[in-house]
Amino acid sequence: MRPTLALTLVLALAGPALADGERTIPAGDRTAIGLTIYNHDLALVKDRRAFDLDRGTHTLAFREVSARIRPETVLVRADGLRVHEQNFEYDLLSPQALLRKYVGREVTLIDRHPTTGEEKARQVRVLSAGDGVVLQAGDRIETEISGRLVYPDVPANLRDRPTLTMAVDNERAGRQQVEVSYLTGGLSWRADYVAELNGDDSRLDVNGWVTLTNESGVSYPDARLQLVAGDVHVVEEAGRRFRTLGEDAVEMAAAAPEMREESLFEYHLYTLERPTTIADNQKKQVALLQAADVTCRKEYLLQGNVGEYRPRPFDTNLRVPVGVWVEARNDRASGLGLPVPAGTVRVYKKDGGGLLQFVGEDRLAHTPENEVIRLHLGNAFDVTAERRQTDYRRLNEGKDEPERSESAWAITVKNAREEAVTVRVRETLPGDWQILEESAAHTRESAHAAVWQVPVPARGSAELTYRVRVRP
Repeated sequence: MRPTLALTLVLALAGPALADGERTIPAGDRTAIGLTIYNHDLALVKDRRAFDLDRGTHTLAFREVSARIRPETVLVRADGLRVHEQNFEYDLLSPQALLRKYVGREVTLIDRHPTTGEEKARQVRVLSAGDGVVLQAGDRIETEISGRLVYPDVPANLRDRPTLTMAVDNERAGRQQVEVSYLTGGLSWRADYVAELNGDDSRLDVNGWVTLTNESGVSYPDARLQLVAGDVHVVEEAGRRFRTLGEDAVEMAAAAPEMREESLFEYHLYTLERPTTIADNQKKQVALLQAADVTCRKEYLLQGNVGEYRPRPFDTNLRVPVGVWVEARNDRASGLGLPVPAGTVRVYKKDGGGLLQFVGEDRLAHTPENEVIRLHLGNAFDVTAERRQTDYRRLNEGKDEPERSESAWAITVKNAREEAVTVRVRETLPGDWQILEESAAHTRESAHAAVWQVPVPARGSAELTYRVRVRP
């Protein structure tokens, strides 16, 4: 059986010992903090602190920086302050870390008698603190020990908080305003939208929320928050891995105002108009946008498959789903008209009793102003379709050239609803294609797509037929 060690740690000092000449700059000296959070586990932290500093050479220890800081991205801005060297101290105080630091050194082991409760102290040397603990007590080596260890101090290179140390030259004595900026992982955001359809599916009320997640190892009180929407290119270092987010509490920011939006390079920047606190290991939601009575329309879409035009006949009928989509134009005339960050849109609608019901969700890409928002909410229940091949022939069988074929198709759409509907039939066609015959005129949507609009009467059906010649 693998040996175990049950220890209670006692420190002789109240806190970590400071390196000689080190000046601690605690989070209490902070005068402002700003966060710019990007889409892919990346954030820019701007941490400004004010403190008195004598002229000359100093070692400054900025405590409570992000535990996921990228040290190579640190930028220090201060008048008359020149940085010669900087170090990120991430070996944090814990029972295991403290024990590792004392390998080769002596500590006090206090044993308690199991019946009398009498305590006895003895000096032991830590030989190993890797896979289990090995101690030397006099001429004996012990591995299975119960008791508590007492340490004389905390080593100077073991920190209780993530710390950035800097060797600096200060040209003038007095009050210094130092801003430390750096990139970090552990901070992320995503947009989520809740939309409610009206009775005839012609209008939407939309509320957008930003969900912020902080697992950077530090809190950001009263931070100025900005979010960047867009795909910012970042060089990924080999071996860099970010942790998967766990389940954390979600805090809803009450009565949060909308965010102010502006263009930034080729991206869009959203600024919260008030400071907000993002605690460590917290998910927080703040309001992004609100829009009422956004003009929309519902569409029934039958989407064809290029695989159905392979050079072979089909002998069976094929039941195909009819998708339900909601479409809105992102412009001022429709009730929107602003850049919308990517996110998940969840759509609700009231039933006959006035109760709200969930009717579908879809993923929305970054959508600039004046572009179209399209949401696939599911497949229709009362509108169904069936496709069948009515003819097929090869045109150049056995010839040394790309094979050509002709096929004829019939698509029957049935409508069990009390009102008429129009189904958009979109057929994806490979290679060079030509519609030879059709029961309704098509439009050439793209190089590989033909589209028909098929009206279907209430409680009735309609059939679309066409013949196509294809050369893959």
